[in-house]
Amino acid sequence: MEIDDLAECIINEIEHTKSANLAESSEMIKILHLTNVHHARKLLEHSEEAPTKRERDIGKKAVVKALLVSTWHQRLYFIIRSFIMGLFGTIPTLVFVTIFGPITLLTSIPLGMFSFVFSLAVSRLLDVPIVRATKTIMDHLESHKALRSFILNHF
Repeated sequence: MEIDDLAECIINEIEHTKSANLAESSEMIKILHLTNVHHARKLLEHSEEAPTKRERDIGKKAVVKALLVSTWHQRLYFIIRSFIMGLFGTIPTLVFVTIFGPITLLTSIPLGMFSFVFSLAVSRLLDVPIVRATKTIMDHLESHKALRSFILNHF
């Protein structure tokens, strides 16, 4: 579904649902939990000050589009960064298996904890290069919509 269609569906749901029911709508709660609600409310109130209904609708649609794009970028950033951290976490496991051979249940638990802590420490130390790499990957995915949609829909 394109962003315009999705924005239109969200606006229709907002406009045609009673405020009491809207607060309980699971889809709206999911959308609003992933966005800055205070900022969105302020923008929507500002768009209500437009002189014509058409301008108000354009303002609402722009706010919803901006929120959707922001949410998708946050999700994609999180997915890519988590993948990079997972790669860092495999390094201690690979080294351990190469040196000591097969892993037993008793060695897998501490090794898993160490790998996780190691990946957190490395991701903190290399935060700037990881952010740069993540943004480069996100920019590359801008021109590959099918791959980006697959990643967002399945991870």
